[in-house]
Amino acid sequence: MTRTHTTVFVLVAVVALVLGLTVNKVLDSKGQGDPTVLLDAGIVLLPQSRTLPALSLTNQDGQAVAVNELTGKWSLLFFGYTFCPDICPATLAQLRQLQGQLPAETRDSLRVVLVSVDPNRDTPEQLKKYLDYFDAGFIGLTGEEAALQKLANAVSIPYIPADTSKENYTVDHSGNLVLIGPDGTQRGFIRAPLNNSKLAAQLPGLVQGK
Repeated sequence: MTRTHTTVFVLVAVVALVLGLTVNKVLDSKGQGDPTVLLDAGIVLLPQSRTLPALSLTNQDGQAVAVNELTGKWSLLFFGYTFCPDICPATLAQLRQLQGQLPAETRDSLRVVLVSVDPNRDTPEQLKKYLDYFDAGFIGLTGEEAALQKLANAVSIPYIPADTSKENYTVDHSGNLVLIGPDGTQRGFIRAPLNNSKLAAQLPGLVQGK
């Protein structure tokens, strides 16, 4: 290897090292950690955060909630409904279990929100009764079909409204979670099925890193 080749090799190595350190520094400063490890845990971060639409829904206590003002904590939004026969109760049970696996500081920085895809049956009273079975700290949101559809489409979790004229109807919806940052913007998704052990390992760094 000539001196010129050696010099070029060293320069390339130095540039690669600097770039690597810079990328790691940026990721660490954003609290995102290793994207590969996050993906393995089912956490998909958006390249740019998304602003939520300015619309109002009603929580399980009958109070109005502006969805673009879900700030101060990280929020895990799950689009489901209380009459769901399988995915919803299983997911909410997993989220309750996940909270028990997280450090107290991380747990206190997270809120779980069930957004109803069945406003015909999911009244605030029904949501409260249902969520209290899993965790009294879980939040439920319901509202007009148009508002729920607008929110679901904005966060890329569309669902198919049910034919409410049928008895014991079901609603087709996703099992993915929407990840909302403490600034009230969508940061990404958590893919279904949930892997609690991997999420418990990765969420503290993500949440505490902001």
